[in-house]
Amino acid sequence: QVQLVESGGGLVQPGGSLRLSCAASGFTLESYTIGWFRQVAGKEREGVACISSNSGTYYADSMKGRFTISRDNAKNTVYLQMNSLKPEDTAVYYCNLQPALSQYWGQGTQVTVSS
Repeated sequence: QVQLVESGGGLVQPGGSLRLSCAASGFTLESYTIGWFRQVAGKEREGVACISSNSGTYYADSMKGRFTISRDNAKNTVYLQMNSLKPEDTAVYYCNLQPALSQYWGQGTQVTVSS
C-alpha cells in the first residue's frame, strides 16, 4: 500500500522543539519533492517547507530560521525539525508530495505549543 505516515507531534512549551517524521511505504521518496503542510481547524491547509530530490529546500517566511527540513533516503523518510516553537505553530502537520496529491494525505500529527 502506497502511503505517507506522519509522526513526532506532541505538546511542547513555547520556545521548545519537536522533530516530525514522514515515512513512506509502498514507494521510494528519493525521486520526489516532499512537502510539509499544516492546518488549523477551520482554516486552509498551508505549506510549511519542502525538499527536492537533490535536497534543495524552501521555507515559508514565518518558518525561516526556525524549521529545518531534511531527508534520509536510506530510511525513506523526510524530517521537519522545528525549533523556537510558538503558540501560533499549533496545528496538524501533514506531509505529501509537492505538488500535493489527494491520495497521499494521511492522518497528520498534532503539534500543540502551549504553556
